[in-house]
Amino acid sequence: MNTEEIENLIPHRKPFLLIDKLIEIVPMISATGVMNIKKNDFFFNGHFPGQPVMPGVLIVEAFGQSAAALTAYSIDPEIVKNKLVYLMTVNNARFRNPVMPDCQLMLKVEAIRSKGKVWKYKGVAMVGDKIMADSEWMATIVERKE
Repeated sequence: MNTEEIENLIPHRKPFLLIDKLIEIVPMISATGVMNIKKNDFFFNGHFPGQPVMPGVLIVEAFGQSAAALTAYSIDPEIVKNKLVYLMTVNNARFRNPVMPDCQLMLKVEAIRSKGKVWKYKGVAMVGDKIMADSEWMATIVERKE
């Protein structure tokens, strides 16, 4: 799934649409978000000048976007029409290695369970074979206010 297809599923837009692709999609179960990290990404200007590091909170956001796209892809389009996916909790987030420019961050997300409009996920962020971060989180589907 490319950026345009992702934009049809979730409301995020550049510069805050962080994922470039969604691959390895197993509906209702798992997917991998792909984020191409470039030295001119907006967050590197101030984090940190001279030694750019991707903020951990944006890795969590990229996990959330990958999971939201997986969920929207997996369920009836009428259910997600005019809806948003809101992050509810983040648990056990660990940042193991700094994510630097000029790499490809692979965000492997898995839906652990769902109950109604609440979903629980876990994810691992990797560059090559190296684990950069991992986390669990919950999100809910809510009505979009016009």
